[in-house]
Amino acid sequence: MRLVFAGTPAFAAVALEALLAAGHDVALVLTQPDRAAGRGLKPAPSAVKRLALERGLSLYQPASLRAPQALEPLEAARAEAIVVAAYGLILPRPLLALAPHGAINIHASLLPRWRGPAPIQRALLAGDRETGITIMQMDEGLDTGPILAQQPIAIAPDDDAASLQDRLAALGARMIVVALADIAAGRARPVPQPAEGACYAPKIAPEETVIDWSRPCAQIERQIRALRPAPGARTRLRDEEIKLWRAECVARRGSPGTVLEAGQALLIACGEGALAVRELQRAGGRRLPAGEFLRGRRVAPGERLGAAC
Repeated sequence: MRLVFAGTPAFAAVALEALLAAGHDVALVLTQPDRAAGRGLKPAPSAVKRLALERGLSLYQPASLRAPQALEPLEAARAEAIVVAAYGLILPRPLLALAPHGAINIHASLLPRWRGPAPIQRALLAGDRETGITIMQMDEGLDTGPILAQQPIAIAPDDDAASLQDRLAALGARMIVVALADIAAGRARPVPQPAEGACYAPKIAPEETVIDWSRPCAQIERQIRALRPAPGARTRLRDEEIKLWRAECVARRGSPGTVLEAGQALLIACGEGALAVRELQRAGGRRLPAGEFLRGRRVAPGERLGAAC
């Protein structure tokens, strides 16, 4: 099938690779403009752009699709369908109707749960036991279109945003290839989303990265996994901000935010239980095992951690 593909991060690049391997003709690739990244804040290409350049695909990086002239390259592509995966820009109504088979989205949740831009992080933060991939026909709503295919996967107790994204990306890539085959053969049967269970997955706000030690340990541990590898869960130790990267809950009590032990792990009391931090990082430093971190910065039981700035 002749396609336009719209996507930006690694999650989307996995799907693009699968479509190319399946023999689809990707006439045009849309991805977001290069963004500043790294310590030097130099413009960096998206994962989808890197793949498109490697494979010699036509590339288009509009800052917006709202202007009528912005659609001209897509009209010229004469695609049979538009495949969208974590693109990051709103597709206007004319674009949704541009291809005969419309726009097909690969969404990383079991819709209607977790509509929106951060379904993976929200599923982890909420303590969901499963998530999955939904292949949907896009409409003008935010992830509200009819479902073409859906498949769940279990969320493991040690999953973080990176590991869960990798498994969902692989699943989504397999499912979109099958879904397009069904569409081409006339087997696809879109089903409207149920109204019950709908909820929104907004982007992670900066204040959500700050650890509130009055909360139960289970919630804080999920926060650390949901924000790993980026942007990270943060707190304050004395005069500097630190990020916590790996931790587990233990059955200990104490005043929330108080250091109970400082050895091979940094044990910190929570509102319920205690958090044994195994890996952490000073601002501007490397991620370190707790024992190594504590050799370079002495921390005594009884010290308190506070909210990050």
